Amino acid sequence: MNRKIIVLFLFSFALKANAQDNWTLKQCIDYGLKNNRNNTIYANEKRAADAKTKEALADYLPRISLTSTLDNNLKLQQTVIPAGIFGPNDVKVSLSKQYSSNATAQLDQVIYDQSMLTGLKASKYNRQQADLNIQQSQEAIIYNISTAWFQIFVYRQQLELLQVNKDTYEKQIAIYRLQVSKGIALQKDQDKVTVDYNNTISQIRVAESNLQLAQNELKYEMGYPINEPLAVDTSAGVKIPAALPEDSAGTFSPASRVDYRLAQVNIQALQIEQARIRAEALPKLTAYARYGAVGFGNNLKESYSTLLPFSAVGLKLSIPILDFYKRNAQYKQAEINRINAEEKLKLSEGQYKMEYGNNRTRLLQAQANVENDQRNIALAESVLKVTDLQFQKGITDLTDWLNTQHSLREAQNSYLSSLYNYYLAKIDLEKAAGTLKTFYNSL
Repeated sequence: MNRKIIVLFLFSFALKANAQDNWTLKQCIDYGLKNNRNNTIYANEKRAADAKTKEALADYLPRISLTSTLDNNLKLQQTVIPAGIFGPNDVKVSLSKQYSSNATAQLDQVIYDQSMLTGLKASKYNRQQADLNIQQSQEAIIYNISTAWFQIFVYRQQLELLQVNKDTYEKQIAIYRLQVSKGIALQKDQDKVTVDYNNTISQIRVAESNLQLAQNELKYEMGYPINEPLAVDTSAGVKIPAALPEDSAGTFSPASRVDYRLAQVNIQALQIEQARIRAEALPKLTAYARYGAVGFGNNLKESYSTLLPFSAVGLKLSIPILDFYKRNAQYKQAEINRINAEEKLKLSEGQYKMEYGNNRTRLLQAQANVENDQRNIALAESVLKVTDLQFQKGITDLTDWLNTQHSLREAQNSYLSSLYNYYLAKIDLEKAAGTLKTFYNSL
């Protein structure tokens, strides 16, 4: 009795583990958002933006520098004391010794530098760009995983339909083989069915290969190990709505797209750069405090044995005078870059509206095609059922049966193409509308 309980427990555990291995689209995206390598790259870019902000702020913090020098004056510089001060002749004297040492510590503090203050504002936009880049990366992950998952779903649908066709041909071949052996059917009729059967086998192999490629694509986009198995659950699919909601021209806003907001932030950063260059023409005020000591001697020991200290505090005012040619050229370049960025944003705004409208039209058309092809498959199956019954009773011939089977295959292929186009148009519309995150959350 205990043995049976253990076996049942292990069996239920295996079933549970197997069920957990069936990955839905949402689970695949969840995994990708955590494990795709792009996450590390853009997270590092955000850290770099934070470090750049600290770098800009550090320019306004106090700076302390230490300087030490030791000179070996191979030939001492001489100065001349004019005649009449210490005698009737000029006197040449050296005001130093062979060795001289100097050690200085200086603290500098920027009091006012408008260009530096303006540059600090750019750090805000650098962080915004890093955050938007992360969002854009996440949307790309959602889009790429979804398209790969939809490919798997369609290829599995194709394999199911091809398997049904294969079974139909096998049954018919078995019937003809028996009839040929009894001499009531021709070998060529069996061969005709065998040709279509072999074509179906080839299509199954191609579909299986495409399915494997799509699964590898999905693993790559998820950041999942390529060599490890991944059981994807496509049984539920993604529901096709009965009708898309009505849309008006004012519903869509380009600002909902991350790339549009990135362009806006870039323009603001360029405006800051213009203001920073212009502010370089303003005076700069710096305070400093200096303390040090100097020593002189005829040998190294003497130059360090007696040090003469000195100290000073003061203000330094810098006023640029003749650098406006270079500054004006830099400002002009920054202005042109900003104007071009604004023009590109206007172009992008029109492009995004066009993309949204085109993708919505494509989705509406794809939805209509899927519904029409579904009806065509049902109709082709109904006709094949009647034709098959007539063929068994001898009312119709093999050519009519094969033509009907071909019509069903064409309807199936058209349906599979329409189904994939629908899913692709759906995810493209979500991307064009800037709602990929909403799509992901709704799964």
